[in-house]
Amino acid sequence: MNPGAPEWDREWSAPAKLNLFLHVVGRRPDGYHLLQTAFRLIGWFDRLRFETRRDARVHLARAPAGLAEGEELSVRAARLLQSLTGCERGVDIHLDKSIPVGGGLGGGSSDAATTLIALNRLWGLDLSRPALSAAALALGADVPFFLCGRNAFGEGIGERLTPLVLAPSWYLVLVPPVHVPTRAIFAAPDLTRNTKIITISSFSEGFGRNDLEPLVTRSYPVVAAHLAWLAEHAPARMSGSGCCVFARFDAEAQARSILNKMPAGVQGRVVPGLDAHPLAGFADGG
Repeated sequence: MNPGAPEWDREWSAPAKLNLFLHVVGRRPDGYHLLQTAFRLIGWFDRLRFETRRDARVHLARAPAGLAEGEELSVRAARLLQSLTGCERGVDIHLDKSIPVGGGLGGGSSDAATTLIALNRLWGLDLSRPALSAAALALGADVPFFLCGRNAFGEGIGERLTPLVLAPSWYLVLVPPVHVPTRAIFAAPDLTRNTKIITISSFSEGFGRNDLEPLVTRSYPVVAAHLAWLAEHAPARMSGSGCCVFARFDAEAQARSILNKMPAGVQGRVVPGLDAHPLAGFADGG
């Protein structure tokens, strides 16, 4: 059974992001941290396909190693849509992972956002983008960003988004062989939580820092080593709460020249910055 072909037959993209800076500016009484950040979409993608079922089950056809089906964010996103709308349709989710897990590139959040966008359309739910974004906070603070469709200045817990126009850029992203747990990093007692609040007009390329970076590099020497090597060649920074570190370049050739110098055993990728999410035109349902 495959209603609505070719839409059910298509592949749906879930792009990664970089945090060009990430300041922790406070903490709410409920424990959530208040942030300021600049989100940049990049051309590194997970891919999802959806296959309709005869029952109401949400099933992940192939779960990433070490992750239970019920914990995977695309599954949680589909079940959230069912709960929110009373939809009794089921789906098999085929997830082709490329974005590193625990890398600070937002892969799980992006998978969740793409699932919300796709199933909102495939199931004919017609939820608005604001409705999807409000529901998405239950899945994680980064999910609303991937639903907004554009690069953005993020505030609050990451859900208050102002569109950003960013210069064309290429990024070299290094992937240390370690999974950094977001929850543990934010729970650390020595995390800086009082960085001064700025206005969006203060932001420019290269601005600020990642307040999580000192804690992660102290806890994970392999991340510190990757960051130090990349910083020898260009200004470098860690993304989000994860292990990946990156440097920005004006031209692809510049980034690839550094990629070609990487020591044996170091994993990295050159990716373009994106101006818009590839599914930006689908996020309002219909």
